[in-house]
Amino acid sequence: MANSMIRKSAPNQVGFSAKARQWVTAVFVVVGLVAAFLIFNAVIGGKCDSHCVIGMLNQTLRYAAPVALAAFCGIMCERAAVVNIGIEGMMLMGAMVAYAANLFSFVAMKSAGLDPATAGEVSRVLALVAAIAASGLLALLHAFVSIRFRADQIISGTVINILAIGITGYFYRQFLSQDIPAGPGTFPPFDIPLLAQIPVIGAIFFSGQKPIVYLMLILTVAIHFVLFYTPWGLRTRAVGENPRAADTLGIDVYRVRYINVFVGGLIAGLGGAWFTLEAVDVFNPLMTNGLGFIGLAAMIFGSWAPIGAWVGALIFGLGSTVTTTISIFRPDIPSQLPQMLPYILTMIVLAGFVGRAVPPAADGQPYEKQ
Repeated sequence: MANSMIRKSAPNQVGFSAKARQWVTAVFVVVGLVAAFLIFNAVIGGKCDSHCVIGMLNQTLRYAAPVALAAFCGIMCERAAVVNIGIEGMMLMGAMVAYAANLFSFVAMKSAGLDPATAGEVSRVLALVAAIAASGLLALLHAFVSIRFRADQIISGTVINILAIGITGYFYRQFLSQDIPAGPGTFPPFDIPLLAQIPVIGAIFFSGQKPIVYLMLILTVAIHFVLFYTPWGLRTRAVGENPRAADTLGIDVYRVRYINVFVGGLIAGLGGAWFTLEAVDVFNPLMTNGLGFIGLAAMIFGSWAPIGAWVGALIFGLGSTVTTTISIFRPDIPSQLPQMLPYILTMIVLAGFVGRAVPPAADGQPYEKQ
């Protein structure tokens, strides 16, 4: 019955016209990417051969990780009808907590006599857990305000962002901008045995990546499976489309929303940890640089589906990779110009697709049980 309710509420997800539009979109994206590559290769003087392309795609996957994780956070929340624009703040908090936990736990364990290599491995894992937990707490705050008190979800998300900027800025000035000892560094890259040997695919997906990138790939499949092939996913989509009808069927709307927002916050913390545990071994205020909002754009591009959002994140990651490559081969071009490319691509994607994307029917609507 719930299945039929969802199908009735979201007719754009089935039927020939929707599928035809998806194929047209896919063809448009592929043709656009090929044209963009030809222009890019002309700009750098034709220096990008097949090895260069594989290396760029490998790097694209790395840059796409925080955007994809932010998008997955948005999907988990909005599929249960809770808008979350506080993802940026959750990621920023995760980045700072990860850096601080990594640094101070490493120093403490080394002072206790543990060898630096082992202390570094343990401190990075502890930092990852701490970042996920900190972001999860912020998500619970957002859930409590939005669900329990039925506050405006946009305002609640904005407050989360401002709160995170204030807290991380304070701790940075008080504890992290002084003369501090060297930390253990970031996660080292590694290959997945056997899978890394697959021609082309192995070099792009399973070679030289770091743990959070691999976790992002696993989450892409796992969230898709949970949302579309499990009873929990069915309940989540029912709550997102018609919470009153879901309540009538015996689904605890509040419980579904709390759990989804909390899980989304955990995923956002993983995305925040990417900045200080995989990208650079340092924390700077506002270092997330708006990627939480870009993740929301990827979510809309992917029509609130994990695989579509992952593709949207790859487009942004490709823009970042092209920016880096142009800076290497054409240092005479002002760096500000290629740095605009990922954001321009995001605007083009949104301008082309956001008008046709349909969110869950009850998205952003508080629910009160009668």
